[in-house]
Amino acid sequence: MSIMAGAMIGAIRWYQRRISPLFGPCCKYYPSCSHYAVTAIRRFGAFRGGVLATLRLLRCRPWSIGGIDDVPRRFSIFYRFSWSKAHEEPRLTPLYHEETSTEHSVSGDNHDASVPYAPSKPIKEANP
Repeated sequence: MSIMAGAMIGAIRWYQRRISPLFGPCCKYYPSCSHYAVTAIRRFGAFRGGVLATLRLLRCRPWSIGGIDDVPRRFSIFYRFSWSKAHEEPRLTPLYHEETSTEHSVSGDNHDASVPYAPSKPIKEANP
């Protein structure tokens, strides 16, 4: 990771610790815009990741519907447009972040996707 990327991530982490708790959870996207920015910078570097983070902030406007918006696997500023070669459909379930999980899906249909979101603690079944 470059010095610039580290500085950008440090600034975002400072915002997450100092400013974001004052407003509570209010982001209409998952992952939040700040987490998206950190993931984009780690995946694509300071410049290209910063471009994706800026475009994500521009998408976050009062009339947007929000939802799940993961960082694309390949860099493209047009990854949400169907005519783009790098087009990725928005997912219906969030993915584990590759920095925290090494598990992968075992389904044959979608072999390159990460494991969908699941609770961290197993749910105990009630005894009859």
